[in-house]
Amino acid sequence: MTNPPLMPMATAVWLVENTTLTFKQIADFCNLHEVEVQGIADGEVAKGIKPYNPIISGQLTREEIELSSKEENRPLNLSSSDIEISNENKKVKKYVPLSKRQDKPDSALWLIKHHSLLKDSQIAKLVGITKNSVTSIRNKNYWNYNNLNSKDPVAMGLFSQKNLLDAIEKAERRIKREKKEKEKESQQKAT
Repeated sequence: MTNPPLMPMATAVWLVENTTLTFKQIADFCNLHEVEVQGIADGEVAKGIKPYNPIISGQLTREEIELSSKEENRPLNLSSSDIEISNENKKVKKYVPLSKRQDKPDSALWLIKHHSLLKDSQIAKLVGITKNSVTSIRNKNYWNYNNLNSKDPVAMGLFSQKNLLDAIEKAERRIKREKKEKEKESQQKAT
């Protein structure tokens, strides 16, 4: 068999204890040697391994086990799983050490100075602080504003350059859209 089940030894233990399958069928299904399966049945191999139920995990069906139990030469077939495994990176919130937490307001100040077209909500999302904090930094009434030092967040590793460029593009699209809407309104008022 090319694809062994998940946790083959534990699966073999469960199959030995809970089915009437032959040692050869279990060995073929779990990619083990027939002597290993016999050792499991005798209690000499796999001591202390918890049995793993392949039915609950969806690797086997009860019907498959029953069909193979009735016919000694019939091999067990691993159930095909239609689970799609995504390779897409998901954003995971990671722990920020105390020493690095001051970098977030510093980064927000840098973004406000260098990319003023970004909305407060975009900066808050990029840096990982609240929108109210960004607004207070922009208005210069942040509680610790005098001690802030403008620092490049990409250089500090808070987010990637791609994330920053995406946010800037989004802000530019928003500004163009707002400009077109204002032009439409002014044309409607003129007519």
